[in-house]
Amino acid sequence: MAEKVMVKGTEAIGEAAIRAGCRLYFGYPITPQSELTEYMSRRMPQVDGVFLQAESEVAAVNMLYGAASTGHRVMTSTSSPGYSLMQEGVSYIAGAELPVVFVNVVRGGPGLGDIQPAQSDYFQATKGGGHGDYRLVVYGPESLQEAVELTAKAFDVADKYRNPALILADGMLGQMMEPVEFPDFRDLNTLPDHSSWAMQGAKGREPHKITSFDINEYVLEKMNLRYQEKYKKIIENEQMWEEYKAEDAELVIVAYGTMGRIAKTIVDMARGKGVKAGLFRPITLWPYPYDALAKLADSAKLFFTVEMSMGQMVEDVKLAVNGKKPVEFYGRTGGVVPTPNEVLAKLMELI
Repeated sequence: MAEKVMVKGTEAIGEAAIRAGCRLYFGYPITPQSELTEYMSRRMPQVDGVFLQAESEVAAVNMLYGAASTGHRVMTSTSSPGYSLMQEGVSYIAGAELPVVFVNVVRGGPGLGDIQPAQSDYFQATKGGGHGDYRLVVYGPESLQEAVELTAKAFDVADKYRNPALILADGMLGQMMEPVEFPDFRDLNTLPDHSSWAMQGAKGREPHKITSFDINEYVLEKMNLRYQEKYKKIIENEQMWEEYKAEDAELVIVAYGTMGRIAKTIVDMARGKGVKAGLFRPITLWPYPYDALAKLADSAKLFFTVEMSMGQMVEDVKLAVNGKKPVEFYGRTGGVVPTPNEVLAKLMELI
């Protein structure tokens, strides 16, 4: 078994990316993820990688586009306002079918907001923050260990489908410290071969072209239909979720990320009061595990969505439950983290 190391969240994600084979990082510091950028500035030279602090998030995302076109594993990290600045580039990268990993350590908003943890970027992450019909695979880790594992998975899934992936963390996960076990370093020679499409020098073959542009609307429509077929495969194969004490639950709390972790305590507290509570925690926020959640509606009497926002994921919960049972919501925003006691008090009012 690998040795456990006490590490900060942002640094854990950075180290996980390096061990997954990432050797190109472009970013710009912004709280509460600046330590990740700083960490990569130290570590990348140690593994013969490239670190470049761009002049802005707009510049960084376009550097990602070019670097990913070479077929290498690339990553950036930012926080809410910075990720908003990247949205045009995210759409271009998705349209060009480039495997890029993004990390958004979410903070309170809207606008400049503050530097406290939040989950109010859910719509932007899961519904497409840029223009056009595209999707990112989105992961919402609850712990540093899970963040490490999902970072490695994000690179593999991005490569598998030639599609960008996003780690949607928050300021609490980014700033906390926990012991984690890191995986071994990936042998770079075992990474997927992208020579069939990547820009690696047209020696003895026709040049490759990477673009999301076609002036012919019917050709562009065919491109979009092909993307949709890819997204169907992702929906079929890549959904992840966790159920905690949900097998006999009459009241199901639905929460993700660090709020999902807090919700486990709420479930235990509720059961201590005789309430049959359980938790459904989506790990992939897209593709969202609608069918798995819908099955719980056959036995549960009430669904209770808890978020660090004014209510975003709750819309997906309502789609999954499809009117079979009531769906209630509780949230705090602006960087305020709901406490187990206040959520439990609201829960007790509902039953």
